[in-house]
Order: sequence, then C-alpha cells, then structure tokens
Amino acid sequence: MEAFHLRCPTLHSLKPKHTNIVFLKTHKTASSTMQNILFRFAERNNLTLALPKPSCGYLFCYPQFFSSHFVHPDTLPPNMISSHMRFNKTALQRLMPNDTIYITILREPASMFESLFTYFTVYSEAFKRVPKGSLEAFIADPLRYYRPNEGNSMFAHNTLTFDLGGNKDRPATDVTYAQTFAAEVEKVFSLVMISEYFDESLVLLRHLLSWDLDDIVYLKLNVRTESSKKSLSPGLPGKIRAWNSIDAYLYDYFNASLWVKLSALGLDCVAKEVYLLRQAQERLTKRCFGKQIPLSRSASEIKNKDLRPWLPSNMVQIAGYDLPTNITNEVKEFCLKYIMPEVQYTQKLLQSQLVKRHQSSQI
Repeated sequence: MEAFHLRCPTLHSLKPKHTNIVFLKTHKTASSTMQNILFRFAERNNLTLALPKPSCGYLFCYPQFFSSHFVHPDTLPPNMISSHMRFNKTALQRLMPNDTIYITILREPASMFESLFTYFTVYSEAFKRVPKGSLEAFIADPLRYYRPNEGNSMFAHNTLTFDLGGNKDRPATDVTYAQTFAAEVEKVFSLVMISEYFDESLVLLRHLLSWDLDDIVYLKLNVRTESSKKSLSPGLPGKIRAWNSIDAYLYDYFNASLWVKLSALGLDCVAKEVYLLRQAQERLTKRCFGKQIPLSRSASEIKNKDLRPWLPSNMVQIAGYDLPTNITNEVKEFCLKYIMPEVQYTQKLLQSQLVKRHQSSQI
C-alpha cells in the first residue's frame, strides 16, 4: 500500500465484491489462466458455477450457440459461467442475474493463429489438408484448404469472431460488418481483456469487480512448451491478419479501448498495481515451490495425473507443474488450485456442487 500515491485508487474497495460474472472463454488467448482465477474465486466464496452437462464434455456443446439446455441442472441458478461456448447473448441474459458483468479476452491474431494451427492440426480438416503441416502453405492460399461449413472450420478462420457469436466468413472487404460487430461486443462486454497485457487487464478487472489483489494472483496455465511453438517468418503476421481480418479489427479496436481505460485509471497507478501483483505472485511461487522457480514440465513428465494438462495430440506438448514432495498438506491443498488444469478442476467443482445440492435437498 505504501507504493501508492494518495491519488491512486485504494487496493481494497469499500464496495462489496461483484460475484455475478460471465467470462467468454476464447481459444488460445490465456483464457485458461483467467478461468482458473474465476474457478478459485467461486470456490472460495461459495458461489455456484454453471458447468456443462456430461454430454457436452467440458465445453457447452461448442461449437453450437450456447443454450441453457447445455448446463448441468445441478449447477443452476449460477453466479458465474466460464467454460468454452459460442456466445449467445439472449440465452445468457435469460440464465444469469440482471447485474451480471460480461468479460472476455482477445489475443493478437497472428500469434493466436500460429497457436491454433499447431494445437488443432488433428481436429481441423482445413489444417489437415495442408502438405507437411505448413502454416506458410496454408496462409499462402487459404481457400485451397478451407471449407466454411465443415466440422471445426472455426479454428481456421476468424476464431475470435466465431466464439463471440459473429459471422467468421464475412468478406474482408466488408469493413462495415467488422465495425458494427465490434460496437455490438462493446455494448455487452464491460471489459475486453488483452492477452499481451494480461496483468494490466487484471488491474482493470479488479477495479471493475471491486476485488482484492489476492483475488487476481495466478500462475500461467495451458501454455505450450517452447519446442511446440513455431516462430513466424517475416511477412507472415500480415498475411495471417489479412486472412483473419475481422479478428484483426476486433483486436485493434479493443486493444485501443483497453489503453483508454488504463489511462483513465492512471498509468502510474496501473504500473504500481502490476508491480504489487507480480510481488504477490513471487510470494505465491515461493510458498508453493520453495526458492526454486517452478519448473514447467511437459504433460508426459508430470507424475501426478491430477495435474497433467489435456493434450490435443501427441504433436503438441502442454506445460504443467509438479509440486515439491516436501511441502505440508495445507500448502499442497492451497497450491493445487493454482496449477490444476481445466478438466480436473471442472470435475472437482462439479462434484463439490453436486454434494452441496444433495445436502441442501436433504435438509
């Protein structure tokens, strides 16, 4: 607190913490890390999280438009929702409380598309057609490989637009559509986070929701190992942005919007909060991993199966964490929640909510 000038907003708001939240979890945008923040907040504050019914897996029957029929009935009525879906404003507004705050996150389209191409190669027919799995070959002539209406085509063209409920296949020349769609998104979402400025986005989130610093501390999740990443050759990012022109427009629009909001809060104050957040993360790291920096391991190297991230294929390695063996059970239980992958955490939350529902019905 001493790091703040009197002119900066205080870290602890007098307002009650906001608990009714929709987080649209977009693909390959650091959204798993953000989801983990929400999972922990919901669990700590005894909130109800809407979770997918078993037939939908761990997504709300994506890529279909979200429907309340996709929600597990024992996770209703919800305070929060944060699993993958295709956004459907009408269905969500019927499901959620009237004071619900809507949040999502975007990532720079070129780096995001490289991640999508690597991650979903075995799922997207468009990517599977490309000789030798070459991203350069795909971008050189996308229409040679891309079919708009086939399964999983959303991973190969304007994925952000699709996740937000828009038309991924509007022509790049239709700038009016991109402008109108961005305006529609801005009306619904109180905060559009930017992956490249994740910590700064979290500062805005904290103020928007009247949360404490401890509520936004995190460890990075669902990140590919360095060996699974590919560097983009010069000129390729521009071609990727041209192919994903609506995504590129959305990113540029909301990146500018983010900095307007940060400036309104005060860039010096934001920098100080980011500094305090990173100090808190260092304390978290020392508590969970000792003096050593937490060693990111590929999923196959992680001994504890409850901490192994889901792998889309054997062509991609996702980094995760193993906890040291010499920590107390209390510390272990505390730290597990920061590093637990989405699938396992979703199972854990569903089980705890089923138990809670069963107990209340007995009463």
